[in-house]
Amino acid sequence: MPNSTNPQTPPTKVIGTRQPDVSYTDRHAVRVIALDAAGSMALVYVQKGSYYKLPGGGVEGAEDHTVAAVREVQEETGAVVAVRPGDGCVASTEEFRADLHQISYAYVADVVEAVGRPTLTEEEVADGLSHEWVPVHEALEKMNGAQPTSELGRFIRERDVYLLGQAAEKLGIL
Repeated sequence: MPNSTNPQTPPTKVIGTRQPDVSYTDRHAVRVIALDAAGSMALVYVQKGSYYKLPGGGVEGAEDHTVAAVREVQEETGAVVAVRPGDGCVASTEEFRADLHQISYAYVADVVEAVGRPTLTEEEVADGLSHEWVPVHEALEKMNGAQPTSELGRFIRERDVYLLGQAAEKLGIL
């Protein structure tokens, strides 16, 4: 796994089933549990699909995971974060969805500066992305309580509930 700060393999959950007759496109992504000084975390809401998710997205080429994590949080929330160097990747998922094979790596980060504005893509704006800062237990409640209206939303809910739960357990933040 491309993570020099944590040589140990984190717990991994497989979501979906690899179909032998499907040619998959591989994608690596980061998900971030971004915590502010008050202990609240960034939670992204996707209006189109009606679900909550962790900030995060695709790793671009040979981009370092911590660089991708910082970039994604800033794009989706406007906050500048620093990934906790001692924690490394706290959990991961391996997902099979349609013709996508995605591995998501979860990192914990602390907010350094929270005064920026999100820089959402046109697709994210069209999907109605917004974010809020909530305690970790409330984020889990919102994620678990959401009723996604799309298959994508159901995959994301399962993935991010698992990743946040693993991070919270490892760090004792629930």
